[in-house]
Amino acid sequence: MTQIDDPKLTTIEYYQTNAKKFVNGTINVDMSELYRPFLDLLPATGTILDAGCGSGRDTKFFSSQGFKVVAFDNSPELVKYASEYTGQDVLLLSFEEINFKNKFDGIWACASILHVSQNKMGLVLSKLGASLKPDGILYTSYKYGEGELTRKGRFFSDYTENSFDLLLKRLPEFKVIRYWKTADLRAGRSNEEWLNILIRKSD
Repeated sequence: MTQIDDPKLTTIEYYQTNAKKFVNGTINVDMSELYRPFLDLLPATGTILDAGCGSGRDTKFFSSQGFKVVAFDNSPELVKYASEYTGQDVLLLSFEEINFKNKFDGIWACASILHVSQNKMGLVLSKLGASLKPDGILYTSYKYGEGELTRKGRFFSDYTENSFDLLLKRLPEFKVIRYWKTADLRAGRSNEEWLNILIRKSD
């Protein structure tokens, strides 16, 4: 089976094998320039779903700011790391298994749903939308580009503003608040571009 046919399996295998390396490379990255636009749109002490939480870095920060956070990841190794780091139970869950209803003020899907194939992206976004309260906020990010490809063992769906606009035409419950591009915040990777997106759920 090819990477495109089943990106989930191969990508999970990558994170299972490289969990410690991934955690060490991401846990201390300063995300403050991305946190602020998201948190400014949420009620103080609101509820956040950290969707694909990785190391638990963002969950720990949001909790320290007084938000109530539910976190999940689809890699058992990362769930273990994140649970230990945050001091809370992190759920083992895939994006396809999300089944929350009108529960969260905000969803943080930072560099996570980019591992979903483009033919399933609409379904996953719909599930995230159903998890948000009316007027809830979704932040997500993708590698800037077009199409699907494998990079060093992981599957990626890349988007630009235009291709994401086309995707959202099938999801009328969402309205884009803002697109903006940033360089990768990890050391030595500033030449890589990311598309950041803030979306509001219609009431």
